[in-house]
Amino acid sequence: FKYKLQIDFAGAKISFKDVYIEAYKIRMGHFKQPFSLEALTSSKYMTFIERALPNALLPERNFGFMYYNSFLDEKLSFQIGSFHEGQKEDLSKMVLNGDAYNIIGRATFLPINNDNLLHLGASFAYRNRLTNNDDNYLSQPFSISVRPENHLGTKLLDMDLTGVTGMNLMGAEMAFVMGSFSVQGEYVMNSVEAMEDYSFSGYYGQVSYFLTGEKRKYKNSLAGFDRVKPNKNMKEGEGWGALELAARYSSMDLSEAHAGVLNDITIGLNWYLNPCTRVMFNYVMGTMEDHHGEETTENTFQCRMQIDF
Repeated sequence: FKYKLQIDFAGAKISFKDVYIEAYKIRMGHFKQPFSLEALTSSKYMTFIERALPNALLPERNFGFMYYNSFLDEKLSFQIGSFHEGQKEDLSKMVLNGDAYNIIGRATFLPINNDNLLHLGASFAYRNRLTNNDDNYLSQPFSISVRPENHLGTKLLDMDLTGVTGMNLMGAEMAFVMGSFSVQGEYVMNSVEAMEDYSFSGYYGQVSYFLTGEKRKYKNSLAGFDRVKPNKNMKEGEGWGALELAARYSSMDLSEAHAGVLNDITIGLNWYLNPCTRVMFNYVMGTMEDHHGEETTENTFQCRMQIDF
């Protein structure tokens, strides 16, 4: 039996993140839905400061239950669950009545899992967007606002759709780690059912390399990657920690709704002083092309000092 209670105090307000109980590989409560390797990897262990653009298409935390299991010495894993469509992450403001729900399934395979790693995965989600309001079924709006991988940046890609009754999400994911070198990528396609059907897509690809010889540590299918442990922690007479260089290209295409296409290039440098402390530097170059062919660019340099315990 397990339980978790995770509360966020960011932005001078209280919101609930993971709030669940678990027994016999069945998890019930409010938690991340099993879709996307990067989305399931904790923000403490991500290679970049912000997640890639395609995450704006994905469902994240909601109320529901999930069953998960693994076979073949944990090389083959799957998760399947059903979730209510919550409108806000603040539990006191959640919209829980009605029939808006998600059904999600994900499967992963580790053909290589020794000194090197090869992770392959696929996900599917059906999201019903009808709400039961006194026996009247109402379609819900669907909005996407995307910043160029900069939480304080401009919402360059903005879209609002009405009359949405449902959507189908499909995703593919891959990660390969060989010593200090790693590559990771995902592709997501979203088919939206409305008065007029739409198809949106997004993808990213990233590479990283540890100059000091460390490697990315894989935890499991459901949690993704784990913390990096420097070969030499930054202590007197021991070393200067670990240095990681990384680059990522990501794209989001909402052109069918006349919202445009956003492309990002991110260059990163991570300095791991010890397993719980790191300093991150990212330079993000975002370019948005609208449906008229006009371009808007936004370049950002950002830094994070992170201590987790």
